[in-house]
Amino acid sequence: MAAEWTQTGAEILLRALKDQGVEVIFGYPGGAVLPIYDALFQQNAIRHILVRHEQAAVHAAEGYARSTGRVGCVLVTSGPGATNAVTGLLDALMDSVPLVCLTGQVPTHLIGNDAFQEADTTGITRPATKHNYLVKRSEDLARIVHEAFYVASHGRPGPVVIDLPKDIVINKAPYTEPTVQHVSYRPRTEPDAGAIAQAVAMLKQAKRPIIYAGGGVVNAGPEASEALAAFARATGFPITNTLMGLGTFPASDPQFLGMLGMHGTYEANLAMHGCDVMLAVGARFDDRVTGRLNAFSQGSKKIHIDIDGSSINKNVPVDVPIVADAGKALNALLAAWQASDAPADKAALTTWWRQIDVWRGKDSLKFNQDMRPGGIIKPQYAIKRLYEITKARGKETFITTEVGQHQMWAAQHFGFEKPNRWMTSGGLGTMGYGLPAAMGVQLAHPDALVIDIAGEASILMNIQEMGTLAQYRLPVKVFILNNQYMGMVRQWQELLHGSRYSETYSNALPDFIKLAESFHATGMRATSVDELDGVINAMLDCPTAVIADIAVDQAENCFPMIPSGAAHNEMLLGPDHEPSGAGVTDAGMVLV
Repeated sequence: MAAEWTQTGAEILLRALKDQGVEVIFGYPGGAVLPIYDALFQQNAIRHILVRHEQAAVHAAEGYARSTGRVGCVLVTSGPGATNAVTGLLDALMDSVPLVCLTGQVPTHLIGNDAFQEADTTGITRPATKHNYLVKRSEDLARIVHEAFYVASHGRPGPVVIDLPKDIVINKAPYTEPTVQHVSYRPRTEPDAGAIAQAVAMLKQAKRPIIYAGGGVVNAGPEASEALAAFARATGFPITNTLMGLGTFPASDPQFLGMLGMHGTYEANLAMHGCDVMLAVGARFDDRVTGRLNAFSQGSKKIHIDIDGSSINKNVPVDVPIVADAGKALNALLAAWQASDAPADKAALTTWWRQIDVWRGKDSLKFNQDMRPGGIIKPQYAIKRLYEITKARGKETFITTEVGQHQMWAAQHFGFEKPNRWMTSGGLGTMGYGLPAAMGVQLAHPDALVIDIAGEASILMNIQEMGTLAQYRLPVKVFILNNQYMGMVRQWQELLHGSRYSETYSNALPDFIKLAESFHATGMRATSVDELDGVINAMLDCPTAVIADIAVDQAENCFPMIPSGAAHNEMLLGPDHEPSGAGVTDAGMVLV
């Protein structure tokens, strides 16, 4: 035992991280964490990636975690280092991303004295994390690290902060081996058999069923997505995904209705509105999905599977709650469905599919692209061609996005066949997410194609991370849909505020080609439709990081759109659609 006391807290910390399988830490040094950085220098098991901003460190860890299913790891210093990380932590909390963030802190005897770079990190991050710790004894350090990784990854995943006073990482202490299970936190993963039986009975009687799957299916691992597909095919039910759930069911499958919600498809939203039985799996009924709550899927019976019991009945009352791991619950549902002698109403399901096909015929995602040389590029067409060209090449592809119109167009027009290939900021809607997230994905998958679909406004939020790409030779491709506006805000101003474009036009944008070159990357530009394919192919062929500046139609809006506070059957379909009896808005948009 005496030999165990020869390790400093910093050495214990790194040993615990190694035991937890950590291979990469995203971080930025500072005075309070210098003992940890000194210990990092003296080992080779864990790689440190030096970002240019602490917010980017957390987003990079999110990209790493979401593309691998593992816990991301972050290291930042005290004070501003910790506060700069808060946006990323809240983003991870809202999107259920497992992270452990190590924050430096002033020595314990200075806490509360307003010391240099002191901040109440545990107080500040409490509402932005799943759990947090202030380590008060070096002897507790290893146990707390092991516990933090367990908490971050079990149940509904989320970020955990460990605040590390400087003396704690300097003092010597014994090492504690990781335990198999936490003493008190034991999330329920197995579904209740009675609830499963009740759900199957309800689903067998359904005449207009729908499966509504979210990011919780992604978090449950690839086996959960396989179980979701098996259940959907066994039942023949239509299925829709949330923004965070894209990839859990193949986009090319005829049973897939597309994404639902504010910018979801006509058929997905009307099927949700008109269903009589809804199976919600790993989704939380957030406002961007439900629209106006008192009009959401009125009269339908609802079955809700979620590993987080607090999410059930939070926004929408449900008839059958099932607190369990999504994959285990879906496998139990499938077994019970196949074992049940009760007949499903196949005639009603056939009629339901006929109605859905009528809605599909509306082609709510259609757009008109002028294909003549010199024609202005429609943003939807740019995404469509990016998808088609990358698909034809057959290389493993991961997509991250910034936040705005480009994000919604990517969700609508880039088809995802597998989970963990789509990384975007859903709950918090964090501009600047995509570039650092792409860094994390590329580090986790060095041989894959990683593309950040961006807007010219959002990319500038964390553009300094181009320096990180250069330092570590990460060939991330940044595909900017450049309309010179904060596009989604401009769209709302046009539709809801009389076209008063208050502070949404960017009239001092950088030359993105020169900007790329200044960061040791390659810059490209397409200004017309006949240039687009050439730029996409050149971007994909380039061995270095690329910024591709795609000039798109400045006036294009993202449709369909459910205005805030409206119901699913109150969609705006855009000017390219014929009215269907409900009329046209003052802005010329067709209402469902």
